[in-house]
Amino acid sequence: MSGFGLRDDLSDTLVIPITQSGTTTDTNRAVSMARARGAQILSIVNRRQSDITASSHGVFYTSDGRDIEMSVASTKAFYAQLVAGQLLALYFAKLLGTMSDEAIVRRIRHLENIPQAMQRLFDRRDEIAACVTQGAGKRYWAVVGSGPNKAAADEIRIKLSEMCYKTISSDIVENKKHIDLSAEPLILVCAAGNPDVVLDDIAKDIAIFRAHKAATVVFADEGDLRFHPAADAVIAVPKTPAPLSVILNTMAGHLWGYYAACAIDGEAQLFRAFRGRLALGRLQKKKTKLSVLDVFDLMADPSFRRIINDFCSRFQSRLQGGALSALGGKTIADLTLLLKYASGKLPLQDIRQDFPGHEDLVQPFDLLDETLGAAIDELTRPIDAIRHQAKTVTVGTSRKEKEPQGVVFDLLGALNFSVKNLTWRNIRTIHRLQPSVGAVEGYTLYRVRGLDEKGNPGPASTIAVCAKGGAALRMSSRAEQPTTLMGVKKTIVSTGHAYLGRGKIDSASIMVIPLQETDGRIGNLLLIHIAFNERLSGPEKIEVLGHRYDDIRNLINEYNLAWNDRYMEALPLECLFGESVEEIARRIQARCNPSPVKNTAFT
Repeated sequence: MSGFGLRDDLSDTLVIPITQSGTTTDTNRAVSMARARGAQILSIVNRRQSDITASSHGVFYTSDGRDIEMSVASTKAFYAQLVAGQLLALYFAKLLGTMSDEAIVRRIRHLENIPQAMQRLFDRRDEIAACVTQGAGKRYWAVVGSGPNKAAADEIRIKLSEMCYKTISSDIVENKKHIDLSAEPLILVCAAGNPDVVLDDIAKDIAIFRAHKAATVVFADEGDLRFHPAADAVIAVPKTPAPLSVILNTMAGHLWGYYAACAIDGEAQLFRAFRGRLALGRLQKKKTKLSVLDVFDLMADPSFRRIINDFCSRFQSRLQGGALSALGGKTIADLTLLLKYASGKLPLQDIRQDFPGHEDLVQPFDLLDETLGAAIDELTRPIDAIRHQAKTVTVGTSRKEKEPQGVVFDLLGALNFSVKNLTWRNIRTIHRLQPSVGAVEGYTLYRVRGLDEKGNPGPASTIAVCAKGGAALRMSSRAEQPTTLMGVKKTIVSTGHAYLGRGKIDSASIMVIPLQETDGRIGNLLLIHIAFNERLSGPEKIEVLGHRYDDIRNLINEYNLAWNDRYMEALPLECLFGESVEEIARRIQARCNPSPVKNTAFT
């Protein structure tokens, strides 16, 4: 969307971002770009008060599980997002009159039945676990689905990649037969919920997969037997109408992936046990640090040779049976060689040629221990750990965006400053406040020096005028020569926040913007003399006021007065930004009660 769907005017567009954490950089950037062009933003998000909510006009919270989850979306969050999208679509259908009330109620009842259907599928988890062995040993995997089930395939691909540490592709079912199927010998097919005409085509495609020697696992509706002749395994899914079947296809794939990860992790147990037996045997013989003679003694020890030969037999049997596909080729080759060296089947004088790069004398038992450790690492699947999942910063929108424009940003550009000199907070603040500025009447640019290493002002901090323009040329300043940084300007440097209000001495309307240097510390302050744009409407005033509007409204409510947005229309911007919230509230209160009756009960 951010690459090709961003017209200059998106005032006729509603954008619905879907995010668990609300902190993904590319999503939030695209939303900010769309909002800047006038789009309305309605976010479906799990985490309350996350970054994306500040850029949204409305938020649909899924509140599923812990809202502190910050990594790749959890399975429950994905299911909740699908339900939220359905509810939102039904609400729009009601508003637009595109569905009857009966049809909407019927859809909602289907939603209410989803948890029971999920429980039925979960009760079949032993059947799912049993069919994992028929395909999990394949080295390359793919997940496919047609229609809405393509979304299920994409989500299953993500979860299987995370749990099983595999590079997995996803595709539309009918497209899969047009590529080299021999490259992906295991294909998971999301078929449940598709129309009959589509299911017939999928059955034909599965026969094509089988002809290419690919193993197939199909998620199909209960009672649908058309896939059994060609599929290696069929997982029965409770029948639900599309697109709710997406949830059950996805859940079946998640369960299959969980047990596949368990199966891969189980393969590591063979190596853990063997490594432990070797370590225990060396400890019992008090030969944890081996000399050259110790190596020969162990190679000649019958009990050690039995341990090695027993493992070697089981290892080769697993390899020939198609297991251990997650092991790297180098690890398999190294283990095969080292087992032969450790059992005396290969002469030790050749080991340095097979394992070069070691300064010390190379011996098989220490190398075997290291290689077993590498094999265990390659096969271990810490399924419940949040690993390889941090996505707070992601690769996303990277194309260059135009510099912000407007009277304030234009002045910054004329003074050779850019958004790089502003914090993200101040960019957003200036963008919000800029419509309230009718004209720039003058400016004074100050140089700030003497800040400490953290960028905080201290007793030695100074400020000095380095440039003026417009009305400021006729004004004198105590900072014409370097002087102590103090007052409001010191506060602005300390907080780093832009300021819009009145000058403390002359009560002139001003905006003060802190400007950063490359090290992140404030190097300049730009004081702008402004004239407010008093032509703004009440809603436009509310928009530029931001949180200040909430403060005013809340204080009026404290006075037991009913709030009305029309109060904003009667007050000039000079008052709304220049006076305290308490004074503004008193003005509104006076308008509401022009002749208050004196209460004598407490006199």
